[in-house]
Amino acid sequence: MKQEDVDYMRLALQEANKGRGRTSPNPCVGAIIVRDNVIVGKGHHRKAGTPHAEVNAIEDAGSNTVGATIYVTLEPCNHTGRTPPCTKAIIDAGLSRVVVGMTDPNPSVIGGGCAYLLSQGLIVESGVLDDECRAINRPFIKHSTTGLPWVVMKAGMSLDGKISYVPGKGGRITGDKSKHVTHELRNSLDALLVGVDTAIIDDPSLTTRLPGTKDKRDPVRVILDTHLRLSPDARVLRQQSDAQTWIYCGSEVNSDLKDLLVEAGALVFPVNVSSEGRLDMRTVFSHLGANGITSVLVEGGASIHGSMFANDLVDEVYLFTAPVFIGDKGIPLLSGYSLSSDNCPRIETIDCRMLGDDILLHGYVNHCESQ
Repeated sequence: MKQEDVDYMRLALQEANKGRGRTSPNPCVGAIIVRDNVIVGKGHHRKAGTPHAEVNAIEDAGSNTVGATIYVTLEPCNHTGRTPPCTKAIIDAGLSRVVVGMTDPNPSVIGGGCAYLLSQGLIVESGVLDDECRAINRPFIKHSTTGLPWVVMKAGMSLDGKISYVPGKGGRITGDKSKHVTHELRNSLDALLVGVDTAIIDDPSLTTRLPGTKDKRDPVRVILDTHLRLSPDARVLRQQSDAQTWIYCGSEVNSDLKDLLVEAGALVFPVNVSSEGRLDMRTVFSHLGANGITSVLVEGGASIHGSMFANDLVDEVYLFTAPVFIGDKGIPLLSGYSLSSDNCPRIETIDCRMLGDDILLHGYVNHCESQ
């Protein structure tokens, strides 16, 4: 692997990051065009349905593409979707060499773009900074290969693992810096999910609030409400927002309650209920994935967090811990979940840092077998 290829791919990754949180259900992709050791074009994918990174970079390069090399973080597409295939744009632009970060993870198209470019006489090299290119597209990779969204569990808690002071009452435990990071997460993920108890007790808006930030957007608000206990007057349904509110309920609910929530602007989706009276979480997340949701931020409460782990759905965690002890009356982080003898999901810590007086533990879930 040439060092110059690595260096240019890092610049392509910088381009890709410009679209982070805005391209779903498409991936974040960046491209750099180099001719005679000079960067002549840059581009990134901005939004689904708009030109891909390669096309934007080619347009930026103008007449300087003939005989040049394009560095792209993801294998160029070779099929027509909402936009024409990027392989055709690369060939038409006269580019002679293509350096790819990662191949397309979709089983139906993997390797197709590279193979086609090779068949047309271009030089193609792949796997340059593969790990880094995959890291920025974890939601896209999971969604492409499983149909399920990437799931991020977020919680603010005490040192003794409690997420509320007393049952049935809200109240923020962590500080303002943790709150800011939470809203940055909302701004970068497709959907925000809570249980109906959280929606009733806290009456949250479930919106993105980042003062001074121009490029912000609300995630789709998802509420798990088996028996449709949410009031049509709840704040989550009474606000100005471009994002929709989706409510998942049991298959046998009062039609009048459903109609009231629909009139209030919600989309209501009945799903099967288990023998324990819980919504079928796999069905919920399959439906989310089938409707273009590639990433979900789960903000609780305890029974939701427990159910997520019980169903092996959590991929990433953000745990904000305040320097306080709450004691016996507090609600624990997880409820309704017990570790089984043959499965020990462990957190691979990527980041542990201070946010004011709080401690943030951020990592990825490794569902390994116990040793």
